[in-house]
Amino acid sequence: MTEELIVKLGQDALKVTAMLSAPILLSTLVIGLVVSVFQALTQINEATLTFIPKMIVVAAVVVLAGPWMMDVMSAYTVNLFESIATVVRE
Repeated sequence: MTEELIVKLGQDALKVTAMLSAPILLSTLVIGLVVSVFQALTQINEATLTFIPKMIVVAAVVVLAGPWMMDVMSAYTVNLFESIATVVRE
């Protein structure tokens, strides 16, 4: 295995990880900001108020983006397993 190949495998793994986690992280970020603005406007100082909306949004994102996420992960895994023979020889 060459250094370039190892770096490429690492970059691909990080890219897939970022692609899979981005929808969930961005949606929870937006909901957290909306709830924080709501709390600031109403002066409600409750730390647990953000959990329920975030859980609902994460569930919705997983339901909506789940098939796409599974396709990306399956394609990455199949590509990784198919390239094992060439990776080991180099």
